[in-house]
Amino acid sequence: MYREMRRKAKETDISQSIRILENGEYGILSTIDSNNQPYGIPLSYVLKDNLLYFHCASEGHKIDNINFEDKVSFCVVGETQIQPSKFTTKYESVIVFGKAEVLEDSSEKKKALLYLCEKYSPDFLEEANVYIDKALEKTTVFRIKIEHISGKENK
Repeated sequence: MYREMRRKAKETDISQSIRILENGEYGILSTIDSNNQPYGIPLSYVLKDNLLYFHCASEGHKIDNINFEDKVSFCVVGETQIQPSKFTTKYESVIVFGKAEVLEDSSEKKKALLYLCEKYSPDFLEEANVYIDKALEKTTVFRIKIEHISGKENK
């Protein structure tokens, strides 16, 4: 179902791919709309228990696309270093394939938002709880169930 990597020597193992996901600052969510037009959007995310979580407003292009087709891909680029004299770049990256689903349960939503705050605002968790409580009803939270991971590096 998923294509094999053409350049096997650059493929990372699963633990390296997970590390890239855990340490990434942002990723690109790719979806498709009802006109078969691709749409990629950068967003913050968190990986917890082999699930990816992200949040957004309750309406918009991203939600429309996921409602049309829940299959998505998510790309994270880790460390990079341009090598001008060698005409290449050292890099590490990972692409995740899976299905995005809206979290409907308020306690699940809050837990996912706290995961995001633990990653991005670890010194402000008390304030984060207050903020989350105020924004919970108007915030949409998604979970991506990972079906396939493909990691790649050039070192």
